[in-house]
Amino acid sequence: MKDKIINILAAFEKEHIGKSFPLDYCLPLYHTVSDDDLPHIKHVINYKNTRQFEEDLDCFSQHFQFVSWSEFKDFVKGNFKPKKKIALLTFDDGFREFYDVVLPVLERKGIYACNFINPAFVDNNDLMFRCKASLLIDEVKKKETVNPEVYGLLSLGNIKEKETLIHQILKISYQEKDILDTLAEKLEIDYRTFSKEQKPYLGTGELKILTEKGYGISSHSWDHPQYGDLSLEQQMETTNRTFSYLKEQGFLYETFAFPFTDFGVKKEFFDELFTNEEISFTFGCAGIKLDSVERNFQRIPMEMGESGEQILKKETAYFRLKKLIGKNTIVRK
Repeated sequence: MKDKIINILAAFEKEHIGKSFPLDYCLPLYHTVSDDDLPHIKHVINYKNTRQFEEDLDCFSQHFQFVSWSEFKDFVKGNFKPKKKIALLTFDDGFREFYDVVLPVLERKGIYACNFINPAFVDNNDLMFRCKASLLIDEVKKKETVNPEVYGLLSLGNIKEKETLIHQILKISYQEKDILDTLAEKLEIDYRTFSKEQKPYLGTGELKILTEKGYGISSHSWDHPQYGDLSLEQQMETTNRTFSYLKEQGFLYETFAFPFTDFGVKKEFFDELFTNEEISFTFGCAGIKLDSVERNFQRIPMEMGESGEQILKKETAYFRLKKLIGKNTIVRK
């Protein structure tokens, strides 16, 4: 019902998105862009191809003014006066396509972007647990029959349906991620070989080049946990470890983007985090929404199976709807 109402309201949104957009800033979020089949991503992220991505960028450029990290900081402080509402382009996870596919597009169009990375996966030393899940699902879909032990490992009993198995694999959390290695053995998947041959993540050399070219490389935690499931001590450990890495490498260490979402993250985390005076802002991904922590900005996920224009219209409509009932601000306690 909610989706139907939002779709109806979105149909009435103005063609000039920039004027109707409810905030002074737009923060689009992507993970990767590719025209290829990416088995480690496609079952967990509905990524766009190059044509769709360029169409999104053209839409943003028409209605917003793209800014760099320094311009965004100055804008928040009131020291930068743009000609239009601004847009800061962001990517998460540090996938290789950011260098191979996205960078040429950004350079041609003169657009800045910041990529929030997990140091654990740089140089393809490991694979994020959700990417492992995607690889497992890809293998399950290919097989005519699946090793019965796989179903047993996921406590599925006598259920031997592939869709149920896939659903259970997608439910595996960060805390349960070790089971993904056991499942890989049963499905005859070698994560290390895949990482070595396919190189799904950016390497240190590529990250250095991106930094030299003026693009942002910043923090997305050490290895991509769900922060709402961690204790404050665990949250700070993975955050601080990543900041230390960024400083050592000469990357952008004054901002942080939550892996997955910042849902369930309490005010005490932000209070502790911002005792580090080098950190300017943090980013969630709850769409067009305000936050009771004023230095935490919400981004708009753009990989939802729709055009950027349609996503912006729906997000705008949803924001207006939530505003009517006083629910357009995330309140931290």
